Amino acid sequence: MAVHSFRIGAATAAAALGLLSAPAPGAAGAAPPHAATTEVAGPGTAVASRFVPGPCPRTPEPIEALATARCGFLEVPENRARPGGRTVRLAVAVIPAASAKPAQDPVVFMSGGPGGETFDDIPFLVGSGLNRDRDLIVMAQRGNLYDKPNLACPELDRFNAESVGLPSYAPQTERLMLDAVKRCRARLTADGTDLSAYNSTENAADFADLRTALGIKQWNVYGHSYGSDLAMTYLRLHPQGIRAVAFDSFTPPQSVSLPFAWAGAQEGLDHLYKACAAEPRCQGRYPDLARSLNEQVRKLEDRPLTLNVRPPQGGDPVQVVLDGGALVNLLVAKAIPFKDVPAAIDELGRGRPERFARARAAGSVQVTGQTAHGMTNSVVCSEWVPDHSPSDVLAAGRRAFPGWPDPVLAQAPQLAFQDQVCRVWNVPDRTAVQRAAPVSPVPTLFLNGTFDMKTGASWAQKTARTLPRSTTVQIPGIGHWVVPQSPCAQKVLASFLTRPAAPDTGCVAGLKWEPFTITPK
Repeated sequence: MAVHSFRIGAATAAAALGLLSAPAPGAAGAAPPHAATTEVAGPGTAVASRFVPGPCPRTPEPIEALATARCGFLEVPENRARPGGRTVRLAVAVIPAASAKPAQDPVVFMSGGPGGETFDDIPFLVGSGLNRDRDLIVMAQRGNLYDKPNLACPELDRFNAESVGLPSYAPQTERLMLDAVKRCRARLTADGTDLSAYNSTENAADFADLRTALGIKQWNVYGHSYGSDLAMTYLRLHPQGIRAVAFDSFTPPQSVSLPFAWAGAQEGLDHLYKACAAEPRCQGRYPDLARSLNEQVRKLEDRPLTLNVRPPQGGDPVQVVLDGGALVNLLVAKAIPFKDVPAAIDELGRGRPERFARARAAGSVQVTGQTAHGMTNSVVCSEWVPDHSPSDVLAAGRRAFPGWPDPVLAQAPQLAFQDQVCRVWNVPDRTAVQRAAPVSPVPTLFLNGTFDMKTGASWAQKTARTLPRSTTVQIPGIGHWVVPQSPCAQKVLASFLTRPAAPDTGCVAGLKWEPFTITPK
């Protein structure tokens, strides 16, 4: 599976207002046969957005669903606050429903990241039944692969491949990373890219424009990870035409930050510890999993291991450094399958680091140019970082994991050196406009996995208080991006799309996690 993550994270860092005019009546989900234009009321000006039909993107690996999709691009202003500025093009695909008599309200997908490659998610969406009864609309968020401009940073991809052989938080690692960030920023701005325009407000307005340009009266929204943050922003700023919203691996815009990352890691690990303790064979074989992990984080940060390991993808062995920071980041990123985590921690304590070392080596193989790291940094640096200091991150880490080394706790998981990165990236602080939760009567569904170490499952219940027609569901033993991993979650989502006010959640009762791997002593 490709990197489908809330790159509270993204490899970049580690390595996360206006009203539309009423749409003309049309078949829900049907792409217009010619360019469709809509006037969008922006901050102080009116600018035109339009949908232009065209061929589907040519993806590196064929995507079967694109063979029958109606594709094109949405042309929108790069910065709606700047009249007469340049426009950007966002790749769009409308994947027809499998049903012979589809519902007239399609579902639009908002992908994770920010900056994650969207079209790569299509096989997982189709495999999860998202287009079973209604059309599925996928749009690459601004700056994504297949968009113009594309905010990829090959400089950071190359750094990420190299970083597996470096200590996680050493000054040399920081220098190399910041140099890659500087070179990417200089290249993008030299091309005329307005980095301040790549944010959730503009992103949400793009989706509002898309609904109008396609002539869709009403649709459903499904967002995962950062896409759930974006879906909340969209619901707050552009509620017109929204029938229902499903949030997967919920990321609350009013709370997401660097300290938030430590809370998510703690919650997911605590759920995993409790699951092992509740499983007699796991409890008997790994009786104190939390203590074992704590010991290894301290030990490896004090005395890192340097090994030559063959990446799981194949190829020659590469040098990897396994230290406390790497160990934590691998766990949060789900680089080790959850069922194997107790065994991997136990083996590490017995002088057998192979599982973690192979997972670390996997990062040496990067798909250059796939992830829009520029979009990642513009969102993270304007919306997640500005209102928290480095001392806040350290304090949150100490609360979550007392006794872990300060050099590990000073960096949010998967967001190393982010304060320094954001000083380089230099985009305006948008926390005042972004940190708000919608109050809405629109039916909403929250789907979260109990083992998710990127965004804790409990945040859904906290946020649902302002959404009176909400349903919250936790799937035991599942990590980030629940629906593709859980047939039960797929059933719940399908039921919600059919009956948003009364989804059938019956399959959740009695669900268990996958049994943990038990290795010989």
